[in-house]
Amino acid sequence: MTMTAEDVPAGFGRHFRTSPFTDPWEPLFSRRESRKVVIGVRLRKEHCNSRGLVHGGLIASLADNAMGLSAGEALKAEGRENLKGLVTVSLATDYMGSARIGSWLDVDTHFVKTGGSLCFTDCLVLADGEPVARASASFKILK
Repeated sequence: MTMTAEDVPAGFGRHFRTSPFTDPWEPLFSRRESRKVVIGVRLRKEHCNSRGLVHGGLIASLADNAMGLSAGEALKAEGRENLKGLVTVSLATDYMGSARIGSWLDVDTHFVKTGGSLCFTDCLVLADGEPVARASASFKILK
């Protein structure tokens, strides 16, 4: 499927962070804001279960990705750029709805609290502007 400019909301560009895990879901998009990264994707067959609904595993994985990147942005904003990275310590996801093929899904981190060795985050996952999940995670800061 070829994406056109009309398929991607304003402010989003191709996601800057790739990995073998997320390659099958490409193209992914993101938008950097102060202390956070919002990840978005136009849902396709590859993102859904056999009923044509977004798979919960995709939601949880994108939430983990967006919250971890947002924690990294918050640490950078605090001048703590010389870190080796972050690893997920815990991840909890609550599903409140679903989305179908063709929906725009975005993961928006709305809370990041940084500490000395841990970061705490919360996000909301929206499909065409409607909440479908919320997630929270904690991340170990690698020094």
